[in-house]
Amino acid sequence: MKDYDLNDINVLFGLRLRQLRLQKGMTQEQLGYECGLHRTYVGQIERAEKNITLKNIEKIAKNLDVNITELLDFSKIRR
Repeated sequence: MKDYDLNDINVLFGLRLRQLRLQKGMTQEQLGYECGLHRTYVGQIERAEKNITLKNIEKIAKNLDVNITELLDFSKIRR
């Protein structure tokens, strides 16, 4: 398992996104399609390789059927 910098908001967001996506049973490709984002972009977000915009956070939350606050609740990340 890769070591993560849990003080990095991009890492925390990526871990939380992956957790919620997997809970919904979605692949990166499926989520990307539903959000109008490329599947590789979803992977890059999950790996903290890209910064995400507020508009894309909104799209992802909507398609995961969660509130933005739920997507940003890093206390629920399984460590």
